[in-house]
Amino acid sequence: MPVPTRVHHEKNIWVAAADGDLSRVQELVEQQSISPNVPDPFTYTPMHAAASYGQLAVLRYLVNQGGDVNITDEDGDTPIYTVEDVQTAQWLISHGAVVDRRNNEGVSPIEHLQEDFPDIATLLQSQLDTSSVNPPAPMTSQPSQHLQNAASDTLTSSLIQSVHDIMQRAEEEGTNPDEALRAAVSRTVLEGVLAGYDMSARDDADGSDLDDQRMKRPRASGSDGG
Repeated sequence: MPVPTRVHHEKNIWVAAADGDLSRVQELVEQQSISPNVPDPFTYTPMHAAASYGQLAVLRYLVNQGGDVNITDEDGDTPIYTVEDVQTAQWLISHGAVVDRRNNEGVSPIEHLQEDFPDIATLLQSQLDTSSVNPPAPMTSQPSQHLQNAASDTLTSSLIQSVHDIMQRAEEEGTNPDEALRAAVSRTVLEGVLAGYDMSARDDADGSDLDDQRMKRPRASGSDGG
């Protein structure tokens, strides 16, 4: 009489992340090339699953493998919307989770967590209060590669011409050109620095601001294994 066998279903990455099964998560990411940001049919990602269940070891691994702390689901929720403990919320914030944002329904993570997890909402609010008192320094935009190349070509041509003139004059006058050459090089370096500052200032004045990223919150019901 045949002995019935039990079919063993391996955990998928969402269930493994929620369970804190780091070895299974590592196997799926490293051996099966599954992304830490892959959505399930409900757009729930491993990042959301690990955050929702406070699996910091899994979160740390996923982020090191390219996991996005601000990945959104179909509702516009990021992993910060799914947290249920202060420690996980603090970890996400320290790794770049955006607090000052709203999902597709216009709800912020603070508002979303306020009723069930008021301590987490208080933590998130404190982050906003701190940033309003100490706003981050504005990012200095980098000049385009085209502008940098053009400026470099101009400075190089100018230096070559200066060296040519200095050497010609030294030959005609029978003098040592070393000091004049050093001065020409120093002057070119200074002009390059000033040109870089000028390009950055002009780019900043153009107001090329980056659009705020939109993120989202995970759902409480995890995906089934399969």
